[in-house]
Amino acid sequence: RRTDYRRILVAPLALRAAMVARVEREAERGAGGRLIWKMNNLVDPGIIDALYAASQAGVRINLIIRGICCLRPGVPGLSDNIRTRSILGRLLEHSRIFYFANDDAPEYLIGSSDLMHRNLDRRVEVLVPVRDAAAVNHLRYCLDLIFADNTIAWEQHPDGQWLLNTGAGMLDYQQQLMSVLTRSE
Repeated sequence: RRTDYRRILVAPLALRAAMVARVEREAERGAGGRLIWKMNNLVDPGIIDALYAASQAGVRINLIIRGICCLRPGVPGLSDNIRTRSILGRLLEHSRIFYFANDDAPEYLIGSSDLMHRNLDRRVEVLVPVRDAAAVNHLRYCLDLIFADNTIAWEQHPDGQWLLNTGAGMLDYQQQLMSVLTRSE
């Protein structure tokens, strides 16, 4: 069986270690580091600990978690630089997007894996780099839209409570994305 790959990150072989290494790379940049991740679940303690350490180093971290999130954002001294949102809408989304600023050489990964034990230890899961400029632009658009102040989303608070931000003029992420995609066809 093949165990060494040049570009893809594969579980259960090396996905956890590769993700932690990338988080640590961002932490070395301190306040210049940046992570944006979109997935269904964040449960793995090793990855959560790496995110906490990166936050303490000054890395700005935005997480979009549709389901289970065992990390607590905004806890003073622990996760001050972490913001967690959830988008729940008409469509059941399963996209996983991982962005790393990477010293101004942005790295985008997409794939099948959530960051939880069963995915990292007991399944074959793959994350692949996105290098196509049009695809990168679309991923960037999606991530920017999710974290726009006028996008309807659930926001996780330090006490673990999720609160919905709504109001006049707020955008529905899924509806906005569908509109953009149908215009581009």
